[in-house]
Formats: sequence, C-alpha cells, structure tokens
Amino acid sequence: MKPPSDIVEPEILRDLVSYRIRLVQIAAFKQFEAVLAGFGTAPRYFGMLAIIEANPGIPQSRLAEAIFLERASLVPILDAMEREGIVRREGSPDDRRLRCVSLTDDGKALLEALKPHVARHEARMVAGLSARERGALIRLLRRVEDNLAAAATPPRKEKEARR
Repeated sequence: MKPPSDIVEPEILRDLVSYRIRLVQIAAFKQFEAVLAGFGTAPRYFGMLAIIEANPGIPQSRLAEAIFLERASLVPILDAMEREGIVRREGSPDDRRLRCVSLTDDGKALLEALKPHVARHEARMVAGLSARERGALIRLLRRVEDNLAAAATPPRKEKEARR
C-alpha cells in the first residue's frame, strides 16, 4: 500500500521507522481481513485463538495484557466469540474472581483452518526477502518492541531504588 503517486511524501516521513511500520501494518491488516473474510472471522481473532490455544484456561485479564487491549474492550469480543461457539469461559478453580478462556473444539478447528491461509498471507507479505533477511527483520522488530516496552516501564524513583 502506497500513497497516490501524485502525493508528495514529506522528507520527514521518508525514513521515519514508526511511520513505515504503521503503513505496513495498515496494508497487512487490510489484506489479512480479505484473507479471513471467507471465514466470517475478524483478523484479531487469529492472534487471540493462537494465544488461547497455547495457554488453555488463560485468565481474561492475562489475555487482555497479551493482546494489548483493555479488559473492558476484550469482554465484548469474547462475548461474540463465545456466542459463535469458538471459546468458552469458566471460573477459575483457584480464584472465583477470575474468568478463564479456552478454545472449544470448533475454535480449535477454526484455528487449524486459518493457519494455512495465514501462512500464505505471510509468504506474500515477505515475498522477495530471503530467509536470512526475514529473520533479520523479525529480530529487528523484536528489538524495537523491547525498546518500546522498556520505555513504557515507569522508571523507579530514586528513593525506591535505594530500598
């Protein structure tokens, strides 16, 4: 996805990493939506389904953290997924306040059906990159992620640091 050819890209944006990441994210998301449209599934479901599969019985609060959503924003999404029969929520045996999320058999089947489509989408997205370049891109993006996570962690106050 590129801006129309008659639009001048300001120099300040040309090499701005955050701008480039955002353009790629928008284009990738639009194409991902098209890939998943045949399944009647929202693109955000794939990541959630994969996380739930890898962490069966994950508390809703931890799932929200994992996908960077506020818990209040996650609840209606889980409500819809539960209505569709792809997840189930149950109380935690250890803490009655927690609601834990697991995939149903239909949810597992949906995730398995989506995986090859997601793999093809990913392959199209990185076509032209060698395996080495793709690996380097992933490593660099993870480093940027780590930098952002470190910057988001509030620094300890000097008084607290001395304790």
